[in-house]
Amino acid sequence: MNIPVLYSETPETAPQDEQDVLVQVEAVVDALSRIGHAPTAVPVDLNLAQLKRHLKQLKPDLVFNLVESLAGQDRLIHIVPSLLDAMHMPYTGVETEALFLSSNKLLAKKNLRANGIATPDWLTGDESHLEPKIQGTYIIKSVWDHASKGLDEKSVITDSNRTQLLREMTVRKKRLGGDCYAEAFIVGREFNLSMLTGSTGVDVLPPAEIKFGPDMPDGLQILGYRAKWDEDSDEYRSTTRCFDFEDADVPLLKNLTETALHCWRLFALRGYARVDFRVDRSGRPWVLEVNANPCLSPDAGFAAALRQAGLTFGRAIERIINEAMKA
Repeated sequence: MNIPVLYSETPETAPQDEQDVLVQVEAVVDALSRIGHAPTAVPVDLNLAQLKRHLKQLKPDLVFNLVESLAGQDRLIHIVPSLLDAMHMPYTGVETEALFLSSNKLLAKKNLRANGIATPDWLTGDESHLEPKIQGTYIIKSVWDHASKGLDEKSVITDSNRTQLLREMTVRKKRLGGDCYAEAFIVGREFNLSMLTGSTGVDVLPPAEIKFGPDMPDGLQILGYRAKWDEDSDEYRSTTRCFDFEDADVPLLKNLTETALHCWRLFALRGYARVDFRVDRSGRPWVLEVNANPCLSPDAGFAAALRQAGLTFGRAIERIINEAMKA
């Protein structure tokens, strides 16, 4: 098949998290070529009229969508699928509405809570989904930006009150790319569950636990920007991914798997996805985010889960495009 691989145009001066899309493109193009397709890498910017003309010239059988932002704005992630819908072109990943709903973290949290899935309490400048008395530890997050942009140990606010949280959100708003919110911080373990479409539904890949080294205080263990992207940082070196569990964890892993599948159905996910959890000290899982287009870089968590499941990257890409052709 003729398959354009769309990705966010990335200047050389872009930060590491944005540059990573180029690694994903290379991996996807190579995989598509190896399984007999004809991929073409196509950078995308805000000139949608130009993109439309280009796609008409290419006459694709299918579009592989890796666009995560436009002009550096993650909140525009749903624009390209909207254009592809209007052009009646099949594409990989979730449909426009599901991408918008899962990428806006506040909309995602409201959807989770409305459907009985535990997600931490939160506070914005306009509304509160917290207990009447605010106490404890909170983390300030961007509503739209992903890849842990702007997230570090200073994002965790201890002994907080409503006034302090609102002030911190105002201070951090620009750094976090706009709208932000305060989320109750769950002290405990962190898990990622990746999912991949299969011939009879969806497969939940082996669960991964994020292990934090001794340099991170127990109450402040987070997968921040440096831990994800700065290979020279202490946070990066002391954060590892683990697929080995004790027998005592079996009930928890079953609970996580069932919740991930519930999220897949609830958000109408398609192709591939990942659900991020924190598990508190009582063993209760809390959904942090539903990622409808997780990173496909060879060194990222999704690829690691594929290897743990005994699946090749090429086989996963083949599953993803087969699912897209059914739509």
